Amino acid sequence: MTDQAQTNGDQEQSFAELFEASYAGQGEPLNLGDKISARIISIGADSVYFDTGTKIDGVAEKKELLDAEGNFPFKEGESVDLYVVSKTRSEIVLSRALAGAGGLEMLQNAKDADLPVDGRVKETCKGGFSVEIMNRRAFCPVSQIDARYVENPEEYVGKTFPFLITKLEERGRNIVVSRRVLIERERQAATEEFLAAMKPGEEIDGTVVRLADFGAFVEIAPGLEGMVHVSELGFARIAKPDEAVSMGDKIRVKVLGVEPGKKPGQLKISLSRKQTMSDPWEGVQDKLKEGEKLTGKVVRLADFGAFVEILPGVDGLIHVSEMSYTKRVNKPSEMVQVGDEVSVVLKEIDPSKRRISLSMKDAEGDPWLEAAAKYAPGTQVTGTVEKRETFGIFVTLEPGITALLPKSRMAVAVDPKQFDALKKGDSVTLVVEDLRAGERRIALSPLEVRENAGQEGGGGRENSDWKAYAKPAKAAKGEDKSASSFGGGGMGSLGDMLAQAMKGKK
Repeated sequence: MTDQAQTNGDQEQSFAELFEASYAGQGEPLNLGDKISARIISIGADSVYFDTGTKIDGVAEKKELLDAEGNFPFKEGESVDLYVVSKTRSEIVLSRALAGAGGLEMLQNAKDADLPVDGRVKETCKGGFSVEIMNRRAFCPVSQIDARYVENPEEYVGKTFPFLITKLEERGRNIVVSRRVLIERERQAATEEFLAAMKPGEEIDGTVVRLADFGAFVEIAPGLEGMVHVSELGFARIAKPDEAVSMGDKIRVKVLGVEPGKKPGQLKISLSRKQTMSDPWEGVQDKLKEGEKLTGKVVRLADFGAFVEILPGVDGLIHVSEMSYTKRVNKPSEMVQVGDEVSVVLKEIDPSKRRISLSMKDAEGDPWLEAAAKYAPGTQVTGTVEKRETFGIFVTLEPGITALLPKSRMAVAVDPKQFDALKKGDSVTLVVEDLRAGERRIALSPLEVRENAGQEGGGGRENSDWKAYAKPAKAAKGEDKSASSFGGGGMGSLGDMLAQAMKGKK
């Protein structure tokens, strides 16, 4: 061998070594159905080119990689998980799922390799759906079309989803597929990824996907849901979750805890929306003042009163005793219902205990404030019989003001029997005999009393209980019976004046 020949041989050997070295580490050849993580090397108008880890680059249609909003979410250098659906000497065609007009061999390979294939739901049928996969008809049971309960099967018709082939028989004439397996697989992967990254107390974004009476379910990762209890949806008192959030809402939540669910592999994730918000009670004493009149919304009823929201997330209590001056209230529902807008006066605020006391009756006004001017003794009044007791008849003069016609005063009337016929709701005209506005009491007397009526009836005085009218105390020794109070039989100087007036009429 000459020196020149030796030199040429060395050059050829070096070139071969360099050629092989240039492809060293490029990986094993790819086969149809292989799943790879391919790195984007170029993004074109319609196609995206990938480094497949082999001598041949891969290509995928750009439109197949768009997100739900129609945007291309990737950049050069990022990796995407794809499947090999076709290859030539110069090109490897990649896709997110096996699809297209594949043959029976490709279907079998997809089943054996547990690879997803794209299928279009054509129509509903008995027990499930008819799905078109690679120009072949497949059947998907209704329980396998989704991981959740299917309320409306028609909502799936016309849509394309990835499926797993679970049965392939009779040379492709009997194909059964499942989408649920893929969803649960994605959910498991998302769960593992979430648990690896999640820390207690972490705040994350999620989407409201389902509402129940007790709370809202929020998707915090693909296929992974947590639950926000109704009490954790906000600071405001609400009865149902849809008062705070709606389906599809994007909300910020805080992870409270993760516990094993009832089923193996299932997780119970507790979330809070309230704990991502600022506390509405902070600085509330600067926003509200005692004695001011406000308008609020009734958010909850209790046996003892009604809770009213007066600021977002801040509510106060109207005790049942603070609901009305004009009527006797036994329970809050007699006056208000949840959702009502009411006017209230802020009586007391205690930020440290998060308590606010409210009054509806003070917002309306106390009718007794003007009673002294309207019902002076000697004033003739017309009222409505409210009820009859053993010691007398209660007569309503106006809403909130009720007076008493004592039995002892009926007895001295010119015609006592006229009062025996009175029943609830009847109208009656009388005279104000005595007024005690501070004690919220008015005593009435008939328009016409018998002559010398001031000396009849034993004149006792009433005590703090109006039932004392039924048991008048005896007059003290030496006491002038005609000077006794309106609670007894006598009327004092006013009684004498009325008696003389009646006598003059006769």
